[in-house]
Amino acid sequence: MINSEKIKIGTCIRMDGQIWTCIDFQHRKPGKGNTVMICKLKNVTTGRVLERTWQIGFKLEDVRIERRPYQYLYKDGEDYIFMNQETFEQAPIAKEAITGVDYMKENDIVEVVTDTTDGTILFAEMPVKTVLLVAHSEPGIKGNTATNATKPATLETGVEIRVPLFINEGDKVQVDTRDGSYLQRVTE
Repeated sequence: MINSEKIKIGTCIRMDGQIWTCIDFQHRKPGKGNTVMICKLKNVTTGRVLERTWQIGFKLEDVRIERRPYQYLYKDGEDYIFMNQETFEQAPIAKEAITGVDYMKENDIVEVVTDTTDGTILFAEMPVKTVLLVAHSEPGIKGNTATNATKPATLETGVEIRVPLFINEGDKVQVDTRDGSYLQRVTE
C-alpha cells in the first residue's frame, strides 16, 4: 500500500482492477479543509486518461514495477519484437503499448516497464529524443526565412514532421518522440 501523497510521475497503482500510471500530479491546499492530491492517471492497457483527487493519507494499492532496457528487433504483424538486453529473451509488445512507436527504428533501445509480481509487460517508452535521417524533403525557397517557416519532411521511419527550410534530404535531425517536434539538426 502507498499513501496518496507519495505518488509521483511514473508511479503505478492498481485501481478498479486495472493498472494506472501517474503522468501528472499536484498537491493542493484549499482555503478551508485538508490538503488534497490531484493525480492525472493513464490506464496502462487502454491508454485512457483520467483525473482523480484523494485526501492526503489515503491508502492506494501500488504496483511494483521494473524498468529494463530492451532492443527493438523487428515488426511481426501487429506486434513489435524486442530483446531483453540482460537475458537475451525476446518478447512481443503491441503497438498501442509503445510510446513514440512512429519514431522507432531497428536496433533502438527502449525502456520496457514490467510488473514484478507476474512479469507481464505493461508498456514500453522510447527515449524522449532520437536522431533520424531525413528521407525526403522539398528544397527550401531562398529568401523565405523572415519568419519561422517550416516545410514537411519524411523521416527514415516513414513518419512526416515539420522542419525548418534549411533542412535537406540526407540530413540527420533530432526529434522529440512525445509530440514529433523538430529539435535540431545533428552534425556528426
